[in-house]
Amino acid sequence: MHLPLLQDILILLVFSVAIVFGLQKLKLPSIIGFLLTGVVIGPYGLSLIEAVEQVETLSEIGVILLLFVIGMELSIKQLVSIKKTVFIGGFFQVGITVAVSALIYYLLGFSWNEAVFVGFLFSLSSTAIVLKTLQDRHEISAPHARNALAILIFQDIIVVPMMLVTPMIAGESSNIGVSILSLLLKSGIVVVITYVSARYIVPRLMHAVAKTNSKELFLLVTITICFAVAFLTSEAGLSLALGAFLAGLIVSESEYSHQATSIILPFRELFTSFFFVSVGMLLDLNFFLNNIPIILLLLVTVLILKSAITAGAVAILKYPAKTVILTGLSLFQVGEFAFILSKVGIEYGLLTTETNQYFLSVSILSMILTPFVIIFSGTIADKLIGVSKKLGLNGTTDPEIDYEELDNQDLENHLVIIGYGVNGSNLAKAAAANNIPYVVIEIDAEKVKREKQKGVPIIFADATEDHILETVRLSYARVAVIAISNHVATQNIIKSIRSHSDSLYLVVRTRYVKQTSELFALGADEVIPEEFETSVQIFTHVLQNFLVPEDDIEHLVENIRADNYQLFKGELKRPKTYRPNKELADFNITCLRMSSDSNKFIGKPLSELNLRAKYGINVLGIKRKNNMLESIQPDEIMIQGDVLYIQGNQSKIEQFHKMIK
Repeated sequence: MHLPLLQDILILLVFSVAIVFGLQKLKLPSIIGFLLTGVVIGPYGLSLIEAVEQVETLSEIGVILLLFVIGMELSIKQLVSIKKTVFIGGFFQVGITVAVSALIYYLLGFSWNEAVFVGFLFSLSSTAIVLKTLQDRHEISAPHARNALAILIFQDIIVVPMMLVTPMIAGESSNIGVSILSLLLKSGIVVVITYVSARYIVPRLMHAVAKTNSKELFLLVTITICFAVAFLTSEAGLSLALGAFLAGLIVSESEYSHQATSIILPFRELFTSFFFVSVGMLLDLNFFLNNIPIILLLLVTVLILKSAITAGAVAILKYPAKTVILTGLSLFQVGEFAFILSKVGIEYGLLTTETNQYFLSVSILSMILTPFVIIFSGTIADKLIGVSKKLGLNGTTDPEIDYEELDNQDLENHLVIIGYGVNGSNLAKAAAANNIPYVVIEIDAEKVKREKQKGVPIIFADATEDHILETVRLSYARVAVIAISNHVATQNIIKSIRSHSDSLYLVVRTRYVKQTSELFALGADEVIPEEFETSVQIFTHVLQNFLVPEDDIEHLVENIRADNYQLFKGELKRPKTYRPNKELADFNITCLRMSSDSNKFIGKPLSELNLRAKYGINVLGIKRKNNMLESIQPDEIMIQGDVLYIQGNQSKIEQFHKMIK
């Protein structure tokens, strides 16, 4: 039995693998490979694809999954926080782009209705490519990415009224007022359903599903929510992509969004590749080659105009100058919804075949350039800001926005705890008692819900998933502790962690001494068998790595044992976090307190003590009372109570510690 779609998918995948593999060798984004694949195998290339419409259907699923994941990585609170950018920034960006594009097209001799419709097309940017590129660069939570997302949301919303207006500007008689009123009513119903689902229904449903510990059921429920909401918005006359985004927002309000994201990611990657291939298949290579000069001129014009207009729309909201420029450069391209809209324009005679090919050529080229422009946008922004300062122009700033962005920054130089059993919870309390920032990964749904209500920074997720490790910013963490009892799961987590970071200090808890050598071989820095006093051992190693003075650690351990482990039984108020210096993380260092008033070091200058030659250690800094002495002079005299930050061989440090005690 011959299945044309299966054959086409095979051809698509084979060419995609070959082209993307080649581009990866050149360190070029995979999106470009998919677009080039579409150009090569499409009807205007080698004509290898027969079931073009079916491939386009698969590509729409890719866009749905992409927007679903984006929605899950945000929250309704975050979306509300950018509402001004959505409606004000989005309105100005779309409105001014339509006006400027229409004016230019009208001055070229075309009718006003054709000019307005072309303005519609060029006002839309690529949600799929922009968000995919920003995600790949881990910038999706950055200020300029949030602005880009806000404007893209407005574009996704406004494309529906554009489709409704198109027949009217084409001269077709239709009752547009009734259609818009109906659309607004349906949209209101969708918003209400979204809010109620996010607040009351889906969190309870996801919690019940997570308790079953069935990954298959969890996947099915997640996919069902995505497509159900997308279908609902489609029936209401809105776009499928917008519905998928709303579905993601609904799931984001539960504790299980991180795990849901990690499950969906492989499907999203597959189907979004179909989307980019389908876009590439639209390009007529002969037309493109015969009109390269005009196409390149149009491309440069679109890049400059759209970037400037978008930047101006964001500048109205008084964002910092660099954020303004980065947002403008992110949204210069023409997007995928413009392709859908162009089909409506062709149907009503507002777009000729020739004009459509110019539009497609500029759009696809702008999509191909988008990853490169975003990669170099920081450098471009710095140069533009430098030029503006030389010309005496002031950038747009708003201190309140800057502070808000700083408050939203992710953890850095922190502790990651995997497993929130007895050892994990004890470690979390010890970290909180010593002002160490931490985040917990736990797979028990009941425990996550309970501890989250207590204010514990905990997420429901599987720590073997790459996406989860990126979510807790593992590559920026200082220490990770695996505190679970499943030996096979522990092995897999160590492998996943080491694939992300070789320098991270990794402490592992295990049941038996015989398992330690295997875990060391996989990449653990410390393996603590359960037969030891596990909890005390784990937090001792961690506090040492965070440069808590040795005497303070010993004092803490003594108090814990003397007080019958009361620290681990009670609730601790979490103090304001103190972040140790990141620069010290890669040195073999520790800190010791000069607690004795009778040792031979007190009252003597460092030049006389000659610590490096005699004891093999270097003094990096001295903390005296509340002051840090970073520039240590040879005549500096040691006094009782000094905390020494020292570096050297571990055995030398231990010998020196015994001497000062």
